[in-house]
Amino acid sequence: MAEFTFYTNPMSRGQIVRWALHEAGADYDQVLVDWADKGALLQVNPMGKVPTIVHHHGGHDHVVTEAAAICHYLAEMAAPALLPTAHEKADYFRWLFFAAGPVEQAIVTRGMGWEVPPEREGMAGFGSYDRAIGGLASLFDGREFVCGSRFTMADVYVGSQVDWGLAFKSIPARPEFEAYAERLREREAYKAAKAIDNDLIAAAQAKG
Repeated sequence: MAEFTFYTNPMSRGQIVRWALHEAGADYDQVLVDWADKGALLQVNPMGKVPTIVHHHGGHDHVVTEAAAICHYLAEMAAPALLPTAHEKADYFRWLFFAAGPVEQAIVTRGMGWEVPPEREGMAGFGSYDRAIGGLASLFDGREFVCGSRFTMADVYVGSQVDWGLAFKSIPARPEFEAYAERLREREAYKAAKAIDNDLIAAAQAKG
């Protein structure tokens, strides 16, 4: 048995965690989840959400859900070089959770066609779409990665938000976003993970 069991569907946020698994050099088995039959997944994650990982460690099975949490967990358990140093922790955690919270909320809200009235922006964790995207853009003022000049696991999650946002046009094609995404797409782990998911998507489409 591999150290990690990875529940995923290639047409999902599972792509984020596959990239994280490859950056961490983790030994994993995948379980492909059919949207119409989530039986095996429901045993470990009652919400039936992917990605989910199970870490078989120390005689125990540890279940981790939520893509941002999984990314950091993998760094903690399998890739300490991708963790932040003491002086990088503020940026690392700030932007990891900013991407998982305000940015995700802003993108989903806009995608659903919902608008937050200006007088109620204080009730929304992201304020407004423009404020959230502007905040994300400010991250790249004079730096290449989340923590400065060095790639960390936070870049897998933040970078996935940017990469997907550009691909699906849910965030604007600003030069700072484009440049950041291009840096990430050159990483070998990104290429390897993306190739696996692209092949799985192509195979599923061929069957359909």
